[in-house]
Amino acid sequence: MVLSFCGKRLLLTRSNLLINSKRNGYIVLVPEIGEDLPERNPLTKLDNGLPEFNNVTIERCVGTIGQQAIAVEKGVKTLEEKLTGGSGEDGISDVVKDVIVPLETLTAPLETTWGVAKTLYLGNSSKMPTKSYLTIHERARGARRVKFNSLPIYNSFKNLDGEVKKKMSQEEQRLINKYLLESRLGGIEIDGSSKSELKELMGKLSVERSRFHGKIEVAIKKFSQTIKDPALMQEFPPSVLQALAVDQTQVIKGPWKITLQPFVVKNFLEFCPDRTYRWNLWQADTRKCSNHTDKQLENSTHLESIRSLRKRQAKLLGYESFAHMSMETKMVESIEYLKGSLDELFQYARPALETEMISLSKFAAENGYKAEMDVYDVPYWRRKQLAKEHQFDKEAMREYFPMPKVLSGLFNLAESLFGIRIVERSGVDTWHEDVKFYDIFDASKGTNPIAGFYTDLYSRDDEKIFVAGNTGWMVGIVNKSIIAGDNPLAALICNFPTPLYGKPSLLNLDDVQILFHKFGHALQHLLTQTHYSEVAGLSNVEWDAVEVAGHLMTSLLQDPEVIHSISSHYKTEQPLPALCIQAIQKYHTHMAGYALCRELYHSNLDLELHLTSDYWLDIVKKLYPQYHTFPLDKKDAHPCSMATIFSGDWGAAYYSRLWSRLVAADVYSAFVEAKAKGQQTEAGVRFRDTFLASGGGLHPSEVFRQFRGRDPSPKALLQTLGIYRPVHNPSVVSSGGAKPKED
Repeated sequence: MVLSFCGKRLLLTRSNLLINSKRNGYIVLVPEIGEDLPERNPLTKLDNGLPEFNNVTIERCVGTIGQQAIAVEKGVKTLEEKLTGGSGEDGISDVVKDVIVPLETLTAPLETTWGVAKTLYLGNSSKMPTKSYLTIHERARGARRVKFNSLPIYNSFKNLDGEVKKKMSQEEQRLINKYLLESRLGGIEIDGSSKSELKELMGKLSVERSRFHGKIEVAIKKFSQTIKDPALMQEFPPSVLQALAVDQTQVIKGPWKITLQPFVVKNFLEFCPDRTYRWNLWQADTRKCSNHTDKQLENSTHLESIRSLRKRQAKLLGYESFAHMSMETKMVESIEYLKGSLDELFQYARPALETEMISLSKFAAENGYKAEMDVYDVPYWRRKQLAKEHQFDKEAMREYFPMPKVLSGLFNLAESLFGIRIVERSGVDTWHEDVKFYDIFDASKGTNPIAGFYTDLYSRDDEKIFVAGNTGWMVGIVNKSIIAGDNPLAALICNFPTPLYGKPSLLNLDDVQILFHKFGHALQHLLTQTHYSEVAGLSNVEWDAVEVAGHLMTSLLQDPEVIHSISSHYKTEQPLPALCIQAIQKYHTHMAGYALCRELYHSNLDLELHLTSDYWLDIVKKLYPQYHTFPLDKKDAHPCSMATIFSGDWGAAYYSRLWSRLVAADVYSAFVEAKAKGQQTEAGVRFRDTFLASGGGLHPSEVFRQFRGRDPSPKALLQTLGIYRPVHNPSVVSSGGAKPKED
């Protein structure tokens, strides 16, 4: 897929950053150069290695980014002249010393300023309004792209003698391959009419994606329903009622506004007891942007246009299809291997789905439900079954997950597994009094910190970016770079409940999982041991492997001992009852076949849409019955509002989240095996020395082999979900296709 690695890094570590906050923001017009006073600039002069956030202003951010962007562009031009002999020099003798190192030092200051601006944007929008941040973001991204669009730099890597390259470290080889791939996907190897065609095509694609996204936003805003009957809202948790209340002083009495925002749709289908209301919202959601609603908002035309343009893009760049091009930036690498693995999961998921639906329908009937179960009934009865048969009450458990206990337990777990110490540092300049800073030390050597991170965990309606359903971000402020002398710096910015009246922030299980996941994401950024920032942490990690560390941390929540270590009643400090821990374990596996089939459907749908030229609806009609027990509604047009695939950057990559879970489950199984032998710490250190240390400096397939001694297997995920049953007939289960290619 044509997406720059800088764009990839933005997406994976700065996802959802461009969604508008509740504050409208404003544009500050300042000179691009800014004031040339580095000794007074809190962005370029760090206090004790850290930015002076209290002294950062919009003007300084914009001005500094302008200076640094120009410096990068001039530096690349100077390097190009040297590479082509235009500077009077005789070219280069050492590609590492003469090309890689200068590029590394050239862009490091820009990356830091960009990270500071992003942190402020998410953590304090009064200091960094949306429109101001977008100005900074576009300027920084444009400057960063210059080195990947440089033909002299590209040629210096492409023409590198094979024997010389073999003598380089794996990290340096990966870095060179990154430049080559990034440049090729940008069209550097095509010229003449093909280059003009690609440029025109990419312009059209940008317009079509923007229109697709714009129509979804309009359709979401266009639909609303006001509910005045409190009886319909009795089962909703207080946090959801608050999000839906028209008047925040009447959260319990209402009225409540129901919209097509994904967070609202998900929770309404889960908690609304009235089937008619559920159907009304479901049909509005699945039909939006289709020919069955407002014709001016139909996206079918744009969907087909985006597919066609992506196909032409791939052909121009020499690929069989857009899906094949997408595999260039994936751990899986092979369409055949991916399909084989998805098919193997499906062999177990489909029988589990059928069994689960029989059980759910029986449960609903026993509890007074007389209609035939349909797709919009499943979320409601799924929740009811989990609560009644397994005593799972997510909201009631909040009192056992106070933030201080969860956070200290999380840090203790990370320290024991990964051989580190996490120590809070006081007196650090931050953007809000709630923000805390922590140094990370290697527990086995040295007294100097190897990394640091901020936590800004509580919601602030008047300041922080808030996206319903998304309660956290991990921002990489500084990348590890031995060349530039930079230790990694990150920020965890979340929107968990604010402590009030002496009561700590109380988390539900979803909140706990999000915190663990984001912290795992941060660990990969913070514990990397690479020399170069371009392959440090999450940079240059293949899309379908970038969430592995995050999913590993959430997998650890399946261990009763871990749950016990992070929980106790916020008043009495009594431990979480054993029945609750059992209910949490059941929560991870309840209707897992149903959930997995949905993920497999969307993953395969995305692949087929980018592998074939068949009309989108024909593809849906072919695939839908394979992964669902319900018939496809005649007016269901859900692909017309699949923003992540068609207006976002996840075309032919939707499967990536599922693949990351598959790999993480296999990694977690190694921890389970090691714990049974009393060797879990050894497994943790091995994970740190492979997945966390390698960053993007080694292909994740090879990283996994170093950790596990083999390739990933779907079996571990199936066992984790509780739906693995040994199959005696080997012909029933797919072999998984060809193995991933070696890096």
